[in-house]
Amino acid sequence: MTIFCLMFVITACAQTKQESAPVALRTGAECMERYLPMLEGKKVALCGNQTSIVGNTHLVDTLLSKKINLVRLFCPEHGFRGQAEAGATIQSGKDPLTGLPVVSLYGKNKKPTAEQLKNIDVLLFDLQDVGCRFYTYISTLHYVMEAAAENHVKVVVLDRPNPNGYYVDGPVLEPQFKSFVGMHPVPVVYGMTIGEYAQMINGEKWLANGIQCDLEVVKLEGYTHQTRYDLPVAPSPNLQTKKAILFYPSLCFFEGTNISVGRGTDHPFEMYGAPGLLDGDYTFTPHAIPGVSENPPFKDQECRGELLASVCIDWNAPGSLNLFFLLNAYQNYPDKANFFLKNNFFDKLAGTDQLRKQVIDGLSEEEIRASWQPGLRKFMEVRQKYLLYE
Repeated sequence: MTIFCLMFVITACAQTKQESAPVALRTGAECMERYLPMLEGKKVALCGNQTSIVGNTHLVDTLLSKKINLVRLFCPEHGFRGQAEAGATIQSGKDPLTGLPVVSLYGKNKKPTAEQLKNIDVLLFDLQDVGCRFYTYISTLHYVMEAAAENHVKVVVLDRPNPNGYYVDGPVLEPQFKSFVGMHPVPVVYGMTIGEYAQMINGEKWLANGIQCDLEVVKLEGYTHQTRYDLPVAPSPNLQTKKAILFYPSLCFFEGTNISVGRGTDHPFEMYGAPGLLDGDYTFTPHAIPGVSENPPFKDQECRGELLASVCIDWNAPGSLNLFFLLNAYQNYPDKANFFLKNNFFDKLAGTDQLRKQVIDGLSEEEIRASWQPGLRKFMEVRQKYLLYE
C-alpha cells in the first residue's frame, strides 16, 4: 500500500494528530434558543434519523420535553432509527419509542405529498451529511424543500458539521446523469455543510420550476471548513468509523463495479477487493449481517484486495479524492470487460461517463484530475455565494 499512501491524505500513525475543534462547537440542533421560538404554537414535522441528537438525547425526545407540538416524522434512506441497509425499502409506520407517525422518504415516496404536509406549519430538517454527492440525504433535502415550497411550509435546517467539508474534488455532475444518487451540478465532494447546501439549492433555483422555499438555516457555532469533526453517531449502517467516512468518497465508486468495499465485514468502506483480483495482500469473506448487509456482494466468497483500516489519516494534509484504488483495481481485474456493472450505476455515481472511459483508456490520475478542473472552478464560484463559515 506504500504507493497509494503517498497519493492520498494519509501518513504514518506517529505523525497523525487531529486538529483541535474550536471551543464550544455547537450543532444547529443544540442552539435551541434560536429555533424553539419559531416552533411555539406551531404544528411541527421533523425529517431526521438516529443522527438527530441534542447532546446524548434524540431531538424528538428533546422537542417533546419542550412541549413542542410535534405531529409527524419523516425519514430518509436507512430509516428513522438508521437500522436499514443501503437500498433497502423503508416502510412508513410509527416510531416505536414515541408512537409518532413516521413517513418514509425512501422508495417510491421520495417526496412528501400534499396530504403528508397538510396542516404542517414548520418542517425541521436535521440529518448528518458526510459531504458526498451520492450520499442520498441531500437528495432527500431537495425533495423536502420542493414539497414544502409547493405547500407553503417553512423549512428550518438545523446545520451540522461536514466531516469531509475541508475540500472540494471530483467530476461535476452532468445533467443527463441526474438520479437520486446525484441530483445537482456539483462535484463528488462539495465542501459545504448541509445548511449551506440547502441555501445553494434554493438560491440556484434547482427545485422544480425554479420555485424557492421559505428556508431558514440554524447555523453552527464554533465551526469553520477546516474543523475536523468526529461524528458522535454513525450516519448509516455501513459508515461506522471516522476512517470509513473519510475513505467513502473514494471507495464508493466501486459500488458501480464488480469490486467489494467490504460490505458484510467488520470494516465496510475500509477495504476493497474481489474474487480473483490479481493484486493485494489481504483476503476477506463477506457474510450476511442482519440490518447492515443482508446480501453483500460476493457473499460467502473469498475476496483478495487491500485493507485500509490500518492506514492512518493525516488531518493536516489537503484533502482530495483518491483514484489509485480505482485505477489499481481495474488494472488488476482479470475480466476487464465486466469490471463495470452493466446497469451504468458507475456513471450515475461519477455523474458522467467520462471517468469510466478514462479508466478504460488507461489515463493517469493526473490526466483525469486535469479534466475536472474547469468544472471545479465554475462550481467554486457558485459555492462561494452560499458559504456560512470561513
